[in-house]
Amino acid sequence: MADNLSDTLKKLKITAVDKTEDSLEGCLDCLLQALAQNNTETSEKIQASGILQLFASLLTPQSSCKAKVANIIAEVAKNEFMRIPCVDAGLISPLVQLLNSKDQEVLLQTGRALGNICYDSHSLQAQLINMGVIPTLVKLLGIHCQNAALTEMCLVAFGNLAELDAIKLQLVEAGLVECLLEIVQQKVDSDKEDDITELKTGSDLMVLLLLGDESMQKLFEGGKGSVFQRVLSWIPSNNHQLQLAGALAIANFARNDGNCIHMVDNGIVEKLMDLLDRHVEDGNVTVQHAALSALRNLAIPVINKAKMLSAGVTEAVLKFLKSEMPPVQFKLLGTLRMLIDAQAEAAEQLGKNVKLVERLVEWCEAKDHAGVMGESNRLLSALIRHSKSKDVIKTIVQSGGIKHLVTMATSEHVIMQNEALVALALIAALELGTAEKDLESAKLVQILHRLLADERSAPEIKYNSMVLICALMGSESLHKEVQDLAFLDVVSKLRSHENKSVAQQASLTEQRLTVES
Repeated sequence: MADNLSDTLKKLKITAVDKTEDSLEGCLDCLLQALAQNNTETSEKIQASGILQLFASLLTPQSSCKAKVANIIAEVAKNEFMRIPCVDAGLISPLVQLLNSKDQEVLLQTGRALGNICYDSHSLQAQLINMGVIPTLVKLLGIHCQNAALTEMCLVAFGNLAELDAIKLQLVEAGLVECLLEIVQQKVDSDKEDDITELKTGSDLMVLLLLGDESMQKLFEGGKGSVFQRVLSWIPSNNHQLQLAGALAIANFARNDGNCIHMVDNGIVEKLMDLLDRHVEDGNVTVQHAALSALRNLAIPVINKAKMLSAGVTEAVLKFLKSEMPPVQFKLLGTLRMLIDAQAEAAEQLGKNVKLVERLVEWCEAKDHAGVMGESNRLLSALIRHSKSKDVIKTIVQSGGIKHLVTMATSEHVIMQNEALVALALIAALELGTAEKDLESAKLVQILHRLLADERSAPEIKYNSMVLICALMGSESLHKEVQDLAFLDVVSKLRSHENKSVAQQASLTEQRLTVES
């Protein structure tokens, strides 16, 4: 084979120059065969032979073997070491010209060749875009949507280009979205494998385009956009892939307050709740995760919280408490945390829900899933902070949640430390007697001493630790622990802290410690 290949390459050099059609076709077939048998080795030989330079002349619209040459380029460019040589041989420009061909095989091989040469290279992709390939490819997708291989090639090309944010907008402006919606419309009821693949690639690409802020806002068009309306219609469909893409699209549209408020006012919440309802039993995890992501984002603007609560979102979300899938658990927790932010009544209702609190305590120990663990801790703390309710605190104490809040005060994330300290201060102020034993066995006083003595602790951590120390003085046993641990030394040092609030709180705490000693 090797000798044969060397002969072919020599012969090809001669025939490529005088373009003897028959022998040229034969040589190209030989190369394709050799590439099929051992792509890497054959590619190395092709590069060494200097034949790449001759390929540009065989890619002209008049050339009868342009499809085969493009196919060979596509094959060699699967190897990373061949991509720059292809560029240096001047192959990009003639390949881009061939995208105007009417021949479907030429288009397919040309698209593959360009895709493989530019794979993973933002600078080469940018070069293609400057040469105007986006409108050309969008046009091809529209004309040849019956050709599965060509459609797939175009969709993959767009998927690679759309990784770049600036390009997302160009793709939208070139009319790609309308093409994608058309593909989805045509393939949605088909059970042919090619069509199912296209539907997935097309709808995934649609979601990818919405990750760019500008492209997303352009397609939202104040909620009046035809694209937005079509995506909404995917949510109640019976096709799981479309339900998934629809919910992910809503989660992406819900990236700013204005869009969120508009969508909630126009009934999106009910559509998402219906979708979740359809997946409580059959448990399609990706759809559950996507619908919960959308609800979580929609719950961020303050004005939406009460509306979503009265629409029954908490009840819909709580149906997934029994889920064993960490991604679903994570989004469920995040959605509830967003919903109860500054909503005292809802926080109290959830905080008295024993089933929920017990599940949170269980998830606080999910060592393998840091995200779920962190969100469970944050929700426990939020239930106390937003309800300020004795009943909620009692429920959390009875379910064994106190030790997790104390551990959370030592988190590496300042925001979580802070949330824990504020919740613990409320517990100490409202239900110290109930929580006393748990606070003791969780070594809270020692932890506070450490936080105050550590120079790296953020000012708000020092401030809230001192507030908490004062609140703990109402318990005899905890008071004794404070006295045993020479807190006065640490606190008096903080009177000269550069942060005014910390310095003031240090003075107050010092007085309190002196009076009570």
